[in-house]
Amino acid sequence: MAMNVGTSGGSTGDGEVMMDINTTPLIDVMLVLLVMLIITIPIQLHSVNLNMPIGNPPPPLVLPEVVKIDIDDRGATYWNGEVVPDRATLEDKIKAAAAQAVQPEVHLRPDKESKYAVAAGVMASAQRLGLTKIGIVGSEQFIE
Repeated sequence: MAMNVGTSGGSTGDGEVMMDINTTPLIDVMLVLLVMLIITIPIQLHSVNLNMPIGNPPPPLVLPEVVKIDIDDRGATYWNGEVVPDRATLEDKIKAAAAQAVQPEVHLRPDKESKYAVAAGVMASAQRLGLTKIGIVGSEQFIE
């Protein structure tokens, strides 16, 4: 550390002691540490090496059943093209599908003009009742 005490005469000049820390060695040490950090960081590669399987995967033993749930602009729900009169009937069908050994794939297709609450209710019922393979299809109609 350096300190400026002033003149030795004491009769002239500023009587206060100036005490400032010398930051030059601190900056030098910090720069050395920064250079060491930069040198030790591994080189970033722009590619990811993956071991991909060779050949064609075997076809599935059992083709999955597909259940189509459609929702029209009035909020009516259809199970494979048949009108479902109320929510309880829909939940009974979902329970039956969830109880199967191999669950069917459920394709939910809401109309662009349908209310979100109806589609969200169908998805919530499916999740609550144990269906795991559900997806929304036909989303190209929402792109303008």
